[in-house]
Order: sequence, then structure tokens, then C-alpha cells
Amino acid sequence: MTDAQRKLVLIRHAKSAWPGDADDVDRPLADRGRRDAPAVGEWLRKHVAAIELVLCSPAVRTRQTWELVAPEIPAEPTLSYDDRIYAASARELLNVIHELPPSVMTAAIVGHNPGLEDLVHLLTGEPAELKTAAIALLHSDSPWSTAAESWATDATYAKPRA
Repeated sequence: MTDAQRKLVLIRHAKSAWPGDADDVDRPLADRGRRDAPAVGEWLRKHVAAIELVLCSPAVRTRQTWELVAPEIPAEPTLSYDDRIYAASARELLNVIHELPPSVMTAAIVGHNPGLEDLVHLLTGEPAELKTAAIALLHSDSPWSTAAESWATDATYAKPRA
């Protein structure tokens, strides 16, 4: 791997609560999720150079996950909430990736399953299991605009815990 490689960090939100009266998009993190999310940030600090751009689902649980991850990493990436990430399929997430600025070398998406797992499978050719608060770090020598089947040249997976 070279420093010229693009890095795509896929983060599944931490464990969420299931309050009976909340719509799915409004579900907050559970106590375990609030404990685990900072561990995601600690892992990123040790394994990923500066993240330049973060695209986050607008769901409460993904927003809360990123709010707990962000203080643990040294970078202060540009953060954008993208409605397309909530309940997105792998193909819909691929469209989001295609629009990443060419100058960005390291980007993160904070989202949901099954879309994230399906995206990893699409980009790597290998099935992946992303439980809550899991990370998939994908590397590629190719531009974002060309992301497609087997785009990633290498993948690392982590499930940091508090």
C-alpha cells in the first residue's frame, strides 16, 4: 500500500436503543452504543491517517455515533449529513462515493446495514459482517468516480469495544 491510495472508512453506527414510540430514524444510541462509539474513534486514531470528509446518515443513532467518535481522532474532517445514506442499498451508497471530491484521499461514511455490508461485498468481492460500531477500512489506487465491483485492493476490519 502506498500513501497515494484512497482510503474509504465505513462505520456502522453503534448499538441503538429501541424505544417503542420512536420512528426508526429517531432511534438513539443505547448505553452500550455510547460506551463503544469512542472506541471506534480510538481505533481510527491509531490506524487511519487524517480523515478529510465524513458523510453521515441523518439518523439520530449515526449522528450520535459520529459525535462520540470525532473527539477521539486528531483530524477535524468536513462533516456532511446526507439523506441518501439512511436506508441506502449498496448501489445507492456507490453513487454517494462516486460524488466524492477527487482531491479527497480519505473519506468516511457513517451508516447502516444491510447497505454497508453489501457495499463492502461489492467493493471487495468478499462477504463482510459489520456488527454495530464496526469499521471496514478499504484501500484503492483508483479514483472515487470509478468505484465498482472489486474496486478495493485491500480491506481491514475492526470491531472496537469499550
